[in-house]
Amino acid sequence: MPDRASGDALVLRVVDSHTEGEPTRVIVDGWPQPAGATMAERRDDLRRNADHIRRGVVCEPRGHAAIVGALLTPRVTPGAQAGIVFFNNETYLGMCGHGLIGVVRTLQHLGRLSPGVARFDTPVGPVSAELNDDGSVTIENVAAKAHALDVAIDVPGCGRVVGDVAYGGNWFFITHVEAKLDTSNVDELMRLTRAMQAAIDAQRPAGGVPIDHIELSGAPHARDADARNFVLCSGGEYDRSPCGTGTSAVMAALHRRGSLAFDQPWRQESITGGRFTGWLTRGNDGELIPHIRGRAFITGDSTLRFDPADPLRFGIGD
Repeated sequence: MPDRASGDALVLRVVDSHTEGEPTRVIVDGWPQPAGATMAERRDDLRRNADHIRRGVVCEPRGHAAIVGALLTPRVTPGAQAGIVFFNNETYLGMCGHGLIGVVRTLQHLGRLSPGVARFDTPVGPVSAELNDDGSVTIENVAAKAHALDVAIDVPGCGRVVGDVAYGGNWFFITHVEAKLDTSNVDELMRLTRAMQAAIDAQRPAGGVPIDHIELSGAPHARDADARNFVLCSGGEYDRSPCGTGTSAVMAALHRRGSLAFDQPWRQESITGGRFTGWLTRGNDGELIPHIRGRAFITGDSTLRFDPADPLRFGIGD
């Protein structure tokens, strides 16, 4: 790996896309491959040895806080198309639903993938994605679970808040709100969800599981949607898409409450009006397997240059 203090030049090819409004930046060439026999080991190696490159790729001056990066690596399981490590402006993700949809469309753009089903390795396990003939992508996520229902936290300035703790590739605290889930109300929603995250970090509810995403759920705007959400991600920025791992977690909680049957569609709307359609199937061991269908669009194909003479080459604030 190029050392952050060295004069080694770094040139990366990236392909940008957005999935229902949320940007993904896929690194397709140039990043020195991380060490490790598993995707979790590769993620940890990136955190130890290449975190400066993560910041340089997704943060200012080349990027912005909402971008999710996806580093392609060689596969670790037989038959997989590739391995993927997802990361954002602050940290690394176990899985990323919108990001996987963006990866699939990127590989199609590069001529590396045709319509059909492909498997991918992630730090939390194998996932699959089908590139449909109409350009949409249907992902099959890792197993989701509802860890605890009706978990209470005390939020300074807000009072007692009750929600569900569920997993869909990342850990979520999901609560229903009457607040206006609209882009015109983003500042208030950010204040509210950041206060909830701070309370969770301090109080460690639900046995201390590592909750790092907050999902507010409310009434949809579209007549043919089931709910609208606002998701605060682990990097402190909000998701412009309906959030694939968040939709997976919500469906697990609804299923546990008896409100969502297997194969029943759940149409999740984002704060920007993006749409995912999800459903659950039963896994071989009785697990809840989420499926999410959405659309991504290529927005750029470019080269990132890290000039050794540039004091901000690895991000502002580095």
